[in-house]
Amino acid sequence: MRFLVVEDDFTSRKLLQRILSPYGEVDVAVNGQEAVDAFETALRDAKPYDLVCMDIMMPEMDGQEALKRIRQIERLRERSGPDEAKVIMTTALDDPKNVVEAYYKGGATSYVPKPIDRQLFLQLLRNIGLIK
Repeated sequence: MRFLVVEDDFTSRKLLQRILSPYGEVDVAVNGQEAVDAFETALRDAKPYDLVCMDIMMPEMDGQEALKRIRQIERLRERSGPDEAKVIMTTALDDPKNVVEAYYKGGATSYVPKPIDRQLFLQLLRNIGLIK
């Protein structure tokens, strides 16, 4: 199992790494551009990510734009349906517009508010079939 954590906040990034590391390899990116680059490299190297956890608000390229580009890369490589990476968007913002944008328009698998509750996050991973 391969995970990509995309988070500009150090504490949030480390928390997600600790939660995910028992289940597989965890790579990190600190902004949306790094996420897109890492995602594309992983596909090119035939080591795709199973899950991308991505903050919505980040410098350089926000999570909304990065998600759109990731889904575009997948379409170009004819990865759809079960071959698509699961993407969980995270944010401290209590903004329904951002949630709708990421979840419905952007193709996110799910959405998690911060601060992230470890047990609820693990239950979400079970519900989407990533861990047992």
